[in-house]
Amino acid sequence: MDYKKFAIADIHLHLDGSLSSKVIIEVAKEEGIKLPTYCPRKLNKYLQVSKKCKSLNEYLERFDLPNLVLQSRNGLRKCTLDLLKRLSKQGLKYCEIRMAPQLSTAGGLSQKEVVEVLIDAIKEAKSFIHANLILCLMRGENTHQANIETVEVAKEFYGKGVVAIDLAGAEALFANELFKDEFALARKYQLPFTIHAGEAGGADSVKTAVELGASRIGHGIHSVEDKNVLDLLKRTGICLEICPKSNLDTKTIKSYQDLPLKQLRLAGVKVSINTDDMTVSNTELWKEYRTLAKLGFKENELREFASNTIDAAFISKAEKEILKKFIE
Repeated sequence: MDYKKFAIADIHLHLDGSLSSKVIIEVAKEEGIKLPTYCPRKLNKYLQVSKKCKSLNEYLERFDLPNLVLQSRNGLRKCTLDLLKRLSKQGLKYCEIRMAPQLSTAGGLSQKEVVEVLIDAIKEAKSFIHANLILCLMRGENTHQANIETVEVAKEFYGKGVVAIDLAGAEALFANELFKDEFALARKYQLPFTIHAGEAGGADSVKTAVELGASRIGHGIHSVEDKNVLDLLKRTGICLEICPKSNLDTKTIKSYQDLPLKQLRLAGVKVSINTDDMTVSNTELWKEYRTLAKLGFKENELREFASNTIDAAFISKAEKEILKKFIE
């Protein structure tokens, strides 16, 4: 089976978790950034999570090094273009790249300037792939001011390259409720948003995300623990952004056999398939579909997941119809 025919759109893809070792080394050399090694193969050991990873918090440690090269206009542009070129070569036609602009301000850029660079890079790549941005708010003790700034920047560029906002970071340490003010502002501005929930947290985290107004749920694996939450997802039609390899790496699931896709489908919950962090999890979208096929999912079911992914994208109906022609 040609799994690439399903790998048309990825709507849960982090920029910093998907940088190639090659582009990291290139930018580091240009800007005098010290790396533990300048050999691509050896650098991957610092970028990719090990099989011994015990949790999401440990998984997130792999983002520190990539963020070193996302602090300048040059680094942001080159890293974004490199990612888009690789996605295009893999056969993707559309992607929603998510990143936290507040994490790229250490070099003196403002959040607004960070987003402007990314939008320009996306425009530069429009001849070979269609892409949009999701701006991440960050969980943490002192992130409120920066998060509010991110919402304001998202409002300014909404419809001009930015299509939504997100909440990312250590879910088990910082519950969704702590960020209700940020999402109240997003609702006021009529900004769509997705929230990482039900990954390190339980079904209650998903319920709270829906109550806050999320249009989609990042991961949401633990929704299966509560029938009421499953009913809520079915009733609202909210799609889960499932990332199989990432879920395995963060120990959200102990094995692929624990991936609750069949239970979710039976409950009438919409599921999309994505990569999350291509480099950290050493994966590509077509490989995610291959994994599902090995678990026993048939071609029509894989096509359903691919179709769900496109349906859940923050783009127009006309754009979705164009993308669906590739999987039909």
